[in-house]
Amino acid sequence: MLISSWCFSQKKITYYADVAPILQNNCVECHHVGGIGPFPLTTYENVAKRAKFIAKVTDSRYMPPFRADLSFQRYANERGLTAEEINTIGEWVKQGAKPGKVSKKSIAEKRAGKLEPTLVGTSWLEFDMANSYEVKGTGKEDFRYFNLPTHLEKDVYVKAIEFKVGNRKVLHHSRLMTDTTRTMRGIDGMAEADPRVAEFQKTPLEEQFLYGWVPGNDRIDFPRGTAKRIRAGTDLLLNMHYAPSSIDEQDRSGVRFYLTDSASVEREVRTLTLTESDITNQPFVLPAETKPTFYMSYGPTQQDVSLISVLPHMHFLGKTFRAFAITAGGELIPLVKIDEWDYNWQMTYQFRELLHLPRGSTIIAEATYDNTSQNPENPNQPAREVTYGWDSTSEMMNLVLYYVPAREGDTKK
Repeated sequence: MLISSWCFSQKKITYYADVAPILQNNCVECHHVGGIGPFPLTTYENVAKRAKFIAKVTDSRYMPPFRADLSFQRYANERGLTAEEINTIGEWVKQGAKPGKVSKKSIAEKRAGKLEPTLVGTSWLEFDMANSYEVKGTGKEDFRYFNLPTHLEKDVYVKAIEFKVGNRKVLHHSRLMTDTTRTMRGIDGMAEADPRVAEFQKTPLEEQFLYGWVPGNDRIDFPRGTAKRIRAGTDLLLNMHYAPSSIDEQDRSGVRFYLTDSASVEREVRTLTLTESDITNQPFVLPAETKPTFYMSYGPTQQDVSLISVLPHMHFLGKTFRAFAITAGGELIPLVKIDEWDYNWQMTYQFRELLHLPRGSTIIAEATYDNTSQNPENPNQPAREVTYGWDSTSEMMNLVLYYVPAREGDTKK
């Protein structure tokens, strides 16, 4: 440690030579203009004015955030800095957070867009809410549907999906769905509690869950050779949950699709969503002053599939979450394990390789909750009985999996 510190003190640490590469590889995916991070970290000016803060949150390992247990499963989108990277940032701040020289390589990278968020593919489509929506400052939660027509003249294949958060101060979470009938346009702007919503919900949707945005979630990148197909004439549906606000706020959110050529798509991505109806120890009720555990089960599966990613979801009472699969032969396949649930940092965990799930497998999830008055995250004080609901004072238990039909060569474990 003494030798390491001495070496750092002898070397001049600069932004362009030493710090920018660390941030580019670990931070700007979230911290870019329009990203899920609260501010961009793509320029020296952005970083220098927050230098001490960045050093503090990286030294404590609060940033970059990553809640999954890596001894249980590994992921392609893992976050985290090495001890050397943390020391580099800290020493840079101690030396005065100097910019250093902008090398030819730095200029070339900036011109190529490498100091901006890494965009997947060479083309993309953006779809935004038609108008800004005013979230009234009534102190009440607001649930709304918005319809975003794509006007696509032909099918497109999407290799990555990124949600564009309009106003992160009031957006609690959002669910993206697709409608190919184009009969649901009248739902635009409608409150979820509106009696007319029930009529619209009778329409079968092409995708009940195309993508979900929750605090901390970022872009989903599908593996090479796989993509989601969006059919010609599709309308996008946003189910938006706005948190209580004491003042009027405006929101205009949207979605960005990164495209790939249909000729490169070998398998279409599908979605499996486990919800509260899959809980085996019903009912999903959390009595006041209790710490219950709930279990979900799905299967046995009817075909061989290969998993791309896993997204667990709970609200503020959640404490731990674990999901795994058991094959017909009794083999355990780890999916995700979170020992300290944090509502503010939820992710779609993308497996390093396609994870093969043989036919006859059963997916199991278990989640623990703390509905006591001693839980500082409990939105109800004193604690009261809690059941299912989208609002933040209720609870949920979801597990969303992206997958493709399996083929030879996919990872067996």
